[in-house]
Amino acid sequence: MWKVFGENPEVVLEPENRSKSPAEIQSEFGQIAALRDVSFNVNHGETFVIMGLSGSGKSTLVRCLIRLVEATSGQIFVDQEDVTLFDEGKLREFRRSKVSMVFQHFGLLPHRNVIDNACYGLEIKGVEKDERYNVAQQMIDMVGLKGWEDSRVSELSGGMQQRVGLARALAMEPEILLMDEPFSGLDPLIRRQMRHELAELQRQIHKTLVFITHDLDEAITVGDRIAIMRDGEIIQLGTPEEIILNPLDEFVSEFTEDVSKERVLNLGSVCVEPDLILTLPGGIDQLKAAMDGSGVEYAVCVDETESVLGVTCRSLIETAERDEDIEQLLTKPLSQETNIQAAIPKLADSEIPIPIVGPDSKLIGIITQKSILRALSS
Repeated sequence: MWKVFGENPEVVLEPENRSKSPAEIQSEFGQIAALRDVSFNVNHGETFVIMGLSGSGKSTLVRCLIRLVEATSGQIFVDQEDVTLFDEGKLREFRRSKVSMVFQHFGLLPHRNVIDNACYGLEIKGVEKDERYNVAQQMIDMVGLKGWEDSRVSELSGGMQQRVGLARALAMEPEILLMDEPFSGLDPLIRRQMRHELAELQRQIHKTLVFITHDLDEAITVGDRIAIMRDGEIIQLGTPEEIILNPLDEFVSEFTEDVSKERVLNLGSVCVEPDLILTLPGGIDQLKAAMDGSGVEYAVCVDETESVLGVTCRSLIETAERDEDIEQLLTKPLSQETNIQAAIPKLADSEIPIPIVGPDSKLIGIITQKSILRALSS
């Protein structure tokens, strides 16, 4: 996709001019190249974050997706349909039924109360009053505004007003939700709270979400993948972990240098192989014998299907009673998707390694205090 502002945008798309910088394009042709050959895909149910500094083109991009701004060149496919080919009627229906947008400025109606703002889109759509109020109430409850239905929006804080805007967007039951820097006008504390609430809400609703921000911390909190923009181009696209660990250039490195690795790295990327894996034997005596024969301090115990039960250590086994339940001696596993920050308190309270498992409960590896420290210092 390209978006060029000016009286002669086509000149920028000529082959000899496509590789020129925005400064060169403006100097030579008097045109503003807001988007330059941008391509990406968003998966169903994914939170896809587009981030960049002011003027990078991110807000122009999200507006092009629903043709609030018309692209100069390119195609936009949603469910195999090219949005750029929609006539006025089909575009209107697309905006009403498939996609909703939440802006930085809430756009609420000050003369209406919370529930009337939340159901406004349904009213425009022609939904009967009882039905639209029922749907709006469900969305108000979901975003944490239960009890505020009859309040005027002027009585609400900025964070609460943004929740009303989110409830209004969700009430339309869109497949796709576009959010253009929705929290940037809020105080830092409220903003941090809202991004965590959005991440938790997304785990419940599983919408396809395109989220615009200039804040990497925000991008990491809510995003499954992040596209970093500069001068109208996407210069790096990947998971938060990929971008933090492998920044493509100095610009991305500067973006990521203050991010704490423990918030980004997941346990699957920092675990190590265990020295011993045991199919859990019948009793303590058998387990002692297996540990003695191995000559190692720790062992991962699995069941007959190779699903992980936990990790035990020699010192626990040596002091265990013969009739003691073996599973009481095991450190329980954590998911490979858990980040280091969440695992540190658990590891600090135990000298026993923690087993890391995939979605099928099969072993990925173990983490130890040493492996965590090594990963954070590298």
